[in-house]
Amino acid sequence: MNFVTPNKEEINPFLQLLLLLFYGIAGGLVFGLIGMAINFLMYGMDLLHNFNALLAGEAQYVSGLKIIQILSSIGTFILPGIALALTEKQKVTSFYGLKRPKILALMLVLIIMIASMPFMEWTAIWNQKMVLPEFLKGIERWMKEKEDAAMQLTITLLTARSNFDFVVNLFMIAVIPAIGEELMFRGGVQRSLNRAFNNPHVAIWFTAIIFSAIHVQFYGFIPRLLLGAGFGYLYYFSGSLWYAIVAHFINNAYAVCAAFYMQKHNMPLNNADEPIGFPWYGYLISAIITIALFQIFKNNAERERKLD
Repeated sequence: MNFVTPNKEEINPFLQLLLLLFYGIAGGLVFGLIGMAINFLMYGMDLLHNFNALLAGEAQYVSGLKIIQILSSIGTFILPGIALALTEKQKVTSFYGLKRPKILALMLVLIIMIASMPFMEWTAIWNQKMVLPEFLKGIERWMKEKEDAAMQLTITLLTARSNFDFVVNLFMIAVIPAIGEELMFRGGVQRSLNRAFNNPHVAIWFTAIIFSAIHVQFYGFIPRLLLGAGFGYLYYFSGSLWYAIVAHFINNAYAVCAAFYMQKHNMPLNNADEPIGFPWYGYLISAIITIALFQIFKNNAERERKLD
């Protein structure tokens, strides 16, 4: 059981990682500038004096902020993965093993994501209780400020005043990150690290650490780390990036749908992160079932591979 079998003529894996970083920075910069140009067309040159208001997501600039978010994500995450495959002179579909997904495996992915929710809630609760030593209180305050700012920006982006806003949010927060971040991290980083170290588990967990760290949300680091590892194992077991993409989409789409539901029922989005609250054995059962479902997914993937 391996990742997508790499072409022996591929360039050095560490060079692949450097290329991904370069493509990501260049793509993010170029598409971010395109987004800004569109914003100037929308709001005029007065935007120069209200740039901070745009970045803060003030109500009159939310549409412009979403345009920047969408274009920056495309440039930073989707295009680098495509560019790396083209650099290696391979088709994107074959480079990342984008084989047609099987219905049973997709159903297993959906069940895994649902079954893991209580356990992921427990990891989030545990992570949010993190307290640093007294001599690091300055860093802790900075971390909390960053967390609050990220939460406020998330609430701004999730705000949906119409069904059209909901569709835009689903595209921006669920579709693009699911495709782009999986191409970049699982398809790009994880694949290259596996070639470099010839150890899929090291590649999966190291990629998951990078994936979680890049979001710069310290009080959600552990659950995002575990999500990243889960996506990585789906890719490793199946050899197809589609299952990681679908799992990522389900995770993000749930947040978008939950936020839309809350707004429809006049519930404040500030309460979106409040835990449902399960008894301790509920969290334990969730963890056990999730592990068992990953084993079933693995066994199913091996059977499918033998049939191909």
